[in-house]
Amino acid sequence: MRKRVVVFGIFDGIHEGHRDFFRQAKEHGDELVVIVGRDSASLKWKGKQPKYSEQERLQFVKKEVGDAMLGDEEQSSYKILEDLNPDVICLGYDQNDLAQDLRLWLKKMGREIPIHILKPYDSHINHTSFLP
Repeated sequence: MRKRVVVFGIFDGIHEGHRDFFRQAKEHGDELVVIVGRDSASLKWKGKQPKYSEQERLQFVKKEVGDAMLGDEEQSSYKILEDLNPDVICLGYDQNDLAQDLRLWLKKMGREIPIHILKPYDSHINHTSFLP
């Protein structure tokens, strides 16, 4: 049986930190699905509009990992998780608010999906410096 891993992110341009994030997440299963946050998710979680459109960001990620899709339009609804039914959720070291929101949703829904917090790529590299 294949083990599906899901990650979330805005991915406003792809950099080496993202590539390492994908590599670490793949270690937790057989199939990686990347959920690219909507523009509204960027406003909620980062407090700013992304540089690239959600369709552009989706294409950047698909070039890197293949299996990617846009997240829910309604923030914190996690309908996409109901549809994907992942075995594992991996989050970045800096996604604390998302981790808390997901744990609340999992508890409310009576679901038990392990959440793994991945390690930072390199603390000396600015994780907001992007390569399109």
